[in-house]
Amino acid sequence: MEEHLTKTILYLFEKDQEFAIACETDYVTFEPELPAEMKEGFNQTVLFVINGYTFESAKIEGNDFIFEAGFGNENFGATVFVPLLAIKQLFVGEHPIIINMAEPLVLPKTTESVQNSMEALLNNPENKKLLKRKK
Repeated sequence: MEEHLTKTILYLFEKDQEFAIACETDYVTFEPELPAEMKEGFNQTVLFVINGYTFESAKIEGNDFIFEAGFGNENFGATVFVPLLAIKQLFVGEHPIIINMAEPLVLPKTTESVQNSMEALLNNPENKKLLKRKK
């Protein structure tokens, strides 16, 4: 399936055809990391429209689909890394041209990201109060 996704995306690049991908957010990474309030707005599956500058910056490296995009009202810029198998659907216009049932081989969460998540949680004084009550 990964090869099929790669060949389809490269074909779309070759034909200068913009597209959209629906992917699982558990596997998506951002560089720099998006602010927590932006990431909280994402559902389990998110739709990225690959057009304009985002289309121009898009590429496939190894097993990842990579592109640059702006997020939120502030247009926070980040490079987005999506494992190819985390792409669940690929659309041209409103038409799905790929539906992927395969799962990525990478683990969605690392101990480092769990630690960062805990630090982010504990940075909010209200969350600290909730954790103290639970003990």
